[in-house]
Amino acid sequence: MTMKYTIEPLGDNSLIIELGQDMSPEIQQKVKKISSFFEEHAFDWVIETVPGFTTVAVFYDPLKIETTSLPYDEVCKFLEPLLDELEVDDNAEPRVVEIPVCYGGEFGPDLEEVANHNGLTVDEVIDIHSNGEYTVYMIGFAPGFPYIGGMSERIAAPRRSNPRLKIPAGSVGIAGKQTGVYPIETPGGWQLIGKTPEKLFTPEGETPSLLQAGDQIKFVPISEEEFQKYEEDAK
Repeated sequence: MTMKYTIEPLGDNSLIIELGQDMSPEIQQKVKKISSFFEEHAFDWVIETVPGFTTVAVFYDPLKIETTSLPYDEVCKFLEPLLDELEVDDNAEPRVVEIPVCYGGEFGPDLEEVANHNGLTVDEVIDIHSNGEYTVYMIGFAPGFPYIGGMSERIAAPRRSNPRLKIPAGSVGIAGKQTGVYPIETPGGWQLIGKTPEKLFTPEGETPSLLQAGDQIKFVPISEEEFQKYEEDAK
């Protein structure tokens, strides 16, 4: 699949490659392809690339670009033929990551509120959430925090009117039409429906973030006993 894209200036030393307007798995594959290309080719003039939902921002060092015109124009001339040749494999299988979740109780204090908001039982919310087809679109906000698409609108719920000052790492929450997992302890206003014993962010690891853009997530319900066993086995 050949890419369609536009390139626009983003600042004095950056540009943005836009691949579409709407968040979708197809657009995300293109974002991942471009990001991977820059990771595999260490151009000395590239400072950083930042993938987004439908874009890739490229920050560059103008002093390392030989040009008789504007550095931006030279970078565009360099990138356009490369992007024209990049193709996305429509048959590529995404990595599937299973995340165990203990729903409700002390781990999910807002589960009942989410259920009441949507006229559902607690068990129905758990069933819908754990049977969703989820895609990680980007990592951001906090180290290792996944922006996940694919949650059913049947369990959508507004953010809390009074955000919590501390949300434990591993907490699984809902905010609007999105679900997410807090990789580290942080303030937040999401409705907490459960918690995972899986560590999403390990700064000492070779790959600090468990999840990467393009991954598919499968939430797997577990009991409190299973949660405790996960934690004990990890020690």
